[in-house]
Amino acid sequence: MTAPDLDARRSAPATLKNRGPIGDLLLPLLPRSGTVLEIASGTGEHVVHFARRAPHLVFQPSDPSPAARASIAAWTAAEGLANVRDPVALDAAGEWPVGKVDAIICINMIHISPWDATVGLMRGAGTRLPADGILFTYGAHLRDDVETAPSNVAFDADLRRQDPRFGLRHLAEVAAEAAKNGLVLARVEEMPANNLSLVFRKVATVSPRGVPVP
Repeated sequence: MTAPDLDARRSAPATLKNRGPIGDLLLPLLPRSGTVLEIASGTGEHVVHFARRAPHLVFQPSDPSPAARASIAAWTAAEGLANVRDPVALDAAGEWPVGKVDAIICINMIHISPWDATVGLMRGAGTRLPADGILFTYGAHLRDDVETAPSNVAFDADLRRQDPRFGLRHLAEVAAEAAKNGLVLARVEEMPANNLSLVFRKVATVSPRGVPVP
């Protein structure tokens, strides 16, 4: 196998700011062993940070972008991390070339992708997580009972100018899509810069109406 090109490493300033707070919340929620799948790994800076802090877990990064996968591989090589697998090409809205996993992470994808990606994320998590396994997501959302911060209003407008299929999603709609796939929204945490961390848990069964049954 050809060694990764370390010059392929990309960096996102927001990642450097939020990976610490995200990791502080996320890592205690992960299982004691097993495989953690990251959807839309981007530059790879999140997954290498988490892997460095959780050497007892195996991390499987993924991204549909070849440039992103090259960056992930380069960061992994630069950090010398043996518990991060080679990144796989995975589009959340399409086929997932991975089997069962023990937990799933998805950071800053839901609002920067078509709604079909969220539908695919919930479907994939529902079929690949074990009972009580978690799907952890992070990003900005709209909430009916909470006034949207002006910065998020501007962010939403900017996203929709870039692509009308993008934009901040209503938390209730995301939770409803998760419920169709046997995932319950177990925790909502306020995060820096008006973002939210959402923790979904897989329940054992789903009723005929698509409602999770504990």
